[in-house]
Amino acid sequence: MASKLLLLGLLINLLIVKDVESAVGVCYGRNGDNLPSERDVVSLYQRNGITKIRLYDPPFQATLNALKGTNIEVMIGVRNDQLQSFNDPNVANTWVRDNIQRYPDVRFKYIAVGNEVDPNNENSQYVRFVLPAMRNVLNAVKNAGLGNRIKVSTATYSGLLGTSYPPSHGAFRDNVRGFIEPIVRFLAQNNQPMLANIYPYFSDPGRNLPYALFTAPGTVVNDDNGRKYSNLFDAILDAHYAAQARFGGANVEIVVSETGWPSSGGPVATTQNARTYTRNLIAHVRGGTPMKPGRPIETYLFAMFDENKKGGNEEEKHFGLFFPNQQPKYGQLSFS
Repeated sequence: MASKLLLLGLLINLLIVKDVESAVGVCYGRNGDNLPSERDVVSLYQRNGITKIRLYDPPFQATLNALKGTNIEVMIGVRNDQLQSFNDPNVANTWVRDNIQRYPDVRFKYIAVGNEVDPNNENSQYVRFVLPAMRNVLNAVKNAGLGNRIKVSTATYSGLLGTSYPPSHGAFRDNVRGFIEPIVRFLAQNNQPMLANIYPYFSDPGRNLPYALFTAPGTVVNDDNGRKYSNLFDAILDAHYAAQARFGGANVEIVVSETGWPSSGGPVATTQNARTYTRNLIAHVRGGTPMKPGRPIETYLFAMFDENKKGGNEEEKHFGLFFPNQQPKYGQLSFS
């Protein structure tokens, strides 16, 4: 009996380790020159043991064809400028048919309906379209018989937070409540996750760089509930959990749909810092946060390649993990 129990324990541990080791995926942005073909990109994911991919912009056909039979989990996106049209259920049904049902050999996991829509930023024009589009996409997924396989959400970000310190006091800005509260309640009612882009780099990391890079020697923030924080990533993520709990979302899981560190373009945007953040992040998300300990944090690193054609500040162009020639920027990373 003892030997059987020992064997069972070993098998359970193996399953847990397998789940933990597959916690990290990589976003596939294509806004750059001289990038490899979609088929070569998918092969690069496979060679490096990357088992999750986030796709942003259509056309998706070449990438989805390359993903057939690979068992790579896919997060696929509806662009912000498509959201208004998705308020028509027929548009959502057609999109699901063309981009999901036509690829039965692709392992779809999430649909991100919009990205970083915020009443306070340049995406404010899309605010009123997000929730109706989410509802229509979820209904389309269920109508296709895929409701048990594919989750529907939207990708939010820490810019919606008005309070994040200490993490247990996390709260959304007052003027985004009308936007985000119905979304949180919709996710809770339908057992769907929240997607959140979490970037310590954009939270003034120069004030305490080790805290942002997972290299602080000990506790940096003592929350008033006794939780201790030694890195900024956990603090931001738990502030998101606290904020959505105020709107009935305490049990809504958060998937980190983007995180990363640029290698150029700013005072702390260096190759060394980006390497340190990336390696430590991959190791860290296997173990949870102080608020949600003991379970992997499903996380997508941004991004596979630098994107020199991207707009915005210079640092936005330098988040890639690989060069266009498919060589790793930071050496071999252990994704699996």
